[in-house]
Amino acid sequence: MSHPTTPIHRAPLSQQHRRVIPTTSPDAIGAQVTVTINGVEAKVPFGATILEAARSVGVQIPTLCDHPDLNVAGVCRMCVVEVEGQRLLQPACTFPVVNQMKVNTHTRKVRQARRHVLQLLLSEHFGECTSCVRNGNCELQSLAEEYGINDFAFGHPEEPLVAEDHSSYSVMRDMNKCIRCRRCVRTCIDIQEVGVLEAIGRSDRVSIETYEDRPLGSVVCINCGQCVNRCPVGALYAKDETDAVWAAIDDPEKHVVIQTAPAPRSAMGELFGLEPGTPVTFEMNTALRRAGFDHVFDTNFSADLTIMEEGTELILRLYKALVLGHKDVALPQFTSCSPGWVKFLEHFYPEYLPNASSAKSPQQMFGALIKTYYAEKLGLDPGNIVSVALMPCSAKKFECNRPEMHDSGYQDVDYGLTTRELGKMFKEAGLHVPSLPKSDFDDPFGTATGSGVIFGATGGVMESALRTVIELVTGEKVESIYDHGDIVPVRGFDGVRYAEITVPKVGPVPEILAHLVPDWEWLNGATLKVAVAHGTANAKKVMDDIKAGGKFSECHFIEFMACPGGCLGGGGQPIPTNAAIRAARAKAIYAEDHAYSVRKSYENPAVARTYAEFLTDGPGGHKAHKLLHTEYTARGRHIPQE
Repeated sequence: MSHPTTPIHRAPLSQQHRRVIPTTSPDAIGAQVTVTINGVEAKVPFGATILEAARSVGVQIPTLCDHPDLNVAGVCRMCVVEVEGQRLLQPACTFPVVNQMKVNTHTRKVRQARRHVLQLLLSEHFGECTSCVRNGNCELQSLAEEYGINDFAFGHPEEPLVAEDHSSYSVMRDMNKCIRCRRCVRTCIDIQEVGVLEAIGRSDRVSIETYEDRPLGSVVCINCGQCVNRCPVGALYAKDETDAVWAAIDDPEKHVVIQTAPAPRSAMGELFGLEPGTPVTFEMNTALRRAGFDHVFDTNFSADLTIMEEGTELILRLYKALVLGHKDVALPQFTSCSPGWVKFLEHFYPEYLPNASSAKSPQQMFGALIKTYYAEKLGLDPGNIVSVALMPCSAKKFECNRPEMHDSGYQDVDYGLTTRELGKMFKEAGLHVPSLPKSDFDDPFGTATGSGVIFGATGGVMESALRTVIELVTGEKVESIYDHGDIVPVRGFDGVRYAEITVPKVGPVPEILAHLVPDWEWLNGATLKVAVAHGTANAKKVMDDIKAGGKFSECHFIEFMACPGGCLGGGGQPIPTNAAIRAARAKAIYAEDHAYSVRKSYENPAVARTYAEFLTDGPGGHKAHKLLHTEYTARGRHIPQE
């Protein structure tokens, strides 16, 4: 029998539900066919679905199981249409067009069928819309309004059938609201290849369950929240900690501070009707102060700090392996700032935990400094400081509750808020963020760099590290090698990217690193091999290649992000999400990077001041290790550094 924390293993849905394309001709591949949608003629690629064809002529067909990030499923039947010559209504999302096909998408018969589908779904959908986390942003609710459903023709549940699952720090489940669209199942298997969720049973007895229907907190869920981002209703949602944060703000004895990551700032505007990719960074600072936070800090500061610590660790690993000849050095080094990725590594590849950087994520580094360095500077009792983190990620809630994240002597970060939750707090406080005046971040951590900003996009951590390493090793500006310092080979949304960076020359060792290595001659002319992967299905490809001794096993440094697109596609970002929305958020992040006059982490004056005043033995030093790093055991748990 499988271990209770073992995921359900099966072929990805992309291999199970392949679209069936009629083979009328061997020359059909790449051909165009003519289809008539509601009397409008269109040419579409052979094999396109009716749904795709309809969208190409501006006809919107309602769906519940379809999602642009996912393979087709055809289970909800909201998209049924009439096809001339077909006796039954057909699902538009799976039915392929053929030449001269005629389709009617909104006839009386079709509309009535869709109404019945909605009424049947509502007959099993327990809960009041007004108290639901997705009220106002629920696809079922929107369709019910669109189709004029104002009664429960087939009845309505009076009581919940199952208890809600609140076992996870990150993702809550209310299966009484589940409409069995299987989006969560396809997300967990296809996009993430974790396989926590599965559709069990047949016909009207189907239910979405974990292994043996165990609580989500006791299976191998990595807390990424990607299932939440694609659930059309309120069956899955992130743990809401806004009430606890409000209570802290209202307590006169508490000093409440918040750090804000770059990805939420590129997406917060979406919650107020702005186009995706419209940044509201500095308007949001004003809103946070008006909401009652005592100080507003920029997580980009600790992202720069992460580059210093993680980069130092990489240099030391390479020096030990290449110069000192140590055989036990774990290479390639993996990034460790994505808690979903770290948990994925712990569950599925624990033998590679030594490869993970010991550096904490920027969230946790900042939390440790808030209750030590910051508390000392302001003369505050750290026990009265409430440290809040605004993150795009539901897994950050799990991360701040990990038992080892107490190196300050207290829980380093008390609460993690998602973009959606903070947006709700702003609305509750009557704050329309886009219309507010701009204001800057607070000192002593007010300064940041473009390198910290791009942490929000896949490839950003790698690019930030390379900008700093190239300049510290060569003594030359990175702009002399890459236009504007933009290291384009590690950017983009390809699932896995690989690059080789040759060190053209070496300079003197900077003072801040002089305690680590005597010179850079051992790197002169060397080629640094790096890779980037986002989404844990892509991470799995890289890890399996490493296990097989493939190309990626020769890398020196690999960035892994659990979510598609990196943090900007995190499980706490505004809903909906798709490739175009994620691309718009990335554009905003890179634009903000270019707006900074300082774009390398090591040039951040707040980072330099922190090492001079507090972490006085420098990057990788004893104090930095105690507060900013963790260690890994073979069992896959973090333990504090002694």
